[in-house]
Amino acid sequence: MNMQKPIDPAEIEAAIGLDSRSKTKRWSRKFVYFLIGAAALGSLAYWYGSPDSSAARFVYDTTPAVMTPLTVTVTATGTVQPTTQVDVSSEISGVVRTVNVDNNSLVKKGDVLAGLDVKRLNAQLGRAKATLAASEAKLADAKATLEQRRLAYERQAALSKKGFAATQTLDDATATRDSAIAAVASAEADIEVAKADIALQEIDIGKSSIVSPVDGIVLKRAVQPGQTVASSLQAPILFTLAEDLKRMQVEANIDEADIGAVKAGQDAQFTVDAYPGKAFPAKIETLEFSPLTTDGVVTYKAILTVDNTELLLRPGMTATAQIITQKVQDTLAVPNAALRYQPPQRRTETGFDLTRIFFPRPRGGRGEPKRDTPANERSIYVLKDGKPQQVSVTTGVTDGKLTQIIEGDLKDGDPVITTSRSAGQ
Repeated sequence: MNMQKPIDPAEIEAAIGLDSRSKTKRWSRKFVYFLIGAAALGSLAYWYGSPDSSAARFVYDTTPAVMTPLTVTVTATGTVQPTTQVDVSSEISGVVRTVNVDNNSLVKKGDVLAGLDVKRLNAQLGRAKATLAASEAKLADAKATLEQRRLAYERQAALSKKGFAATQTLDDATATRDSAIAAVASAEADIEVAKADIALQEIDIGKSSIVSPVDGIVLKRAVQPGQTVASSLQAPILFTLAEDLKRMQVEANIDEADIGAVKAGQDAQFTVDAYPGKAFPAKIETLEFSPLTTDGVVTYKAILTVDNTELLLRPGMTATAQIITQKVQDTLAVPNAALRYQPPQRRTETGFDLTRIFFPRPRGGRGEPKRDTPANERSIYVLKDGKPQQVSVTTGVTDGKLTQIIEGDLKDGDPVITTSRSAGQ
């Protein structure tokens, strides 16, 4: 019978790596790994904090400063409208019997656009004429009566002077004569009333023909034959006419922030969606003082006159206008992006600090206390010897893309930095 030999505990520890020799090897490997990691982190920290490496990581995009003319404009939106637009209504009520024009019809001043039924008006005119005739007959009768009573009064007056007539009889003759005079005056007044009625009826008959007040074109017809027109409360608009489409205007809304630079007589140009890329010249004719407030935004209306000889523009088109407020000839200018550019802050410390790897400090400079500077004093950066150099300048007007440089150590052709990026991008 074979007996198994007991296993030595030392052999078990050696097999599972718990003996002192295995522990020493394991800690030695950990130490080596730690040294390698520390060296790598140290190299990374040195590269990260090195000024030379920071400078080499950026590429600068530049644009040369140029001598160029600048045109300052103000943008406004509005609509194209006829210079003279007339809404034609009916002053009297009635039924429309005829309509002689349609949309886009050319009309002359005095042309009949539509006609109302005049049967009732003609009847009323006949009645007024009959009333006039009756009034004239009454006047003739009153005059005859007056003549008779005047003679009677004269006879009584002659007899009264001779003492052959009583005073009462003379008084009665006087009253009768005066009554006849009043009757004549009343008949004459009735005649004037009848003539006035006839004139009114004739005017209404004339108004039954709706005529064009101007030479122009019919933009809109809003009436049909057989339609009843009721003008007792509010006169309805039957036709909309434009006097001359060869001369149009743009009603543009100027923002209150720009109104100080806009004046009557300034040149402008505008575009419409119907003709992309085509600019129409215009000129500011008037600038209204009355404000227009929409959703809290205050604007002022400017009227721009436009030559529309080609008849390309139509009423109601939306226009985007550029109003020229100032022109500067041959001035030094830089892109607006150069005024907004700030170079990345270089790191100056080179010491090793692991916390800076995981919690880097902001790249912004520690900076000096801010001081108040005029709004037109700015700083730009010029690329010299591969590095950005700050230049203080005084700015002038801008056209939205370029800004005028009035003063500063900047010359035509100097490379002005507009953007920067990492070298690997």
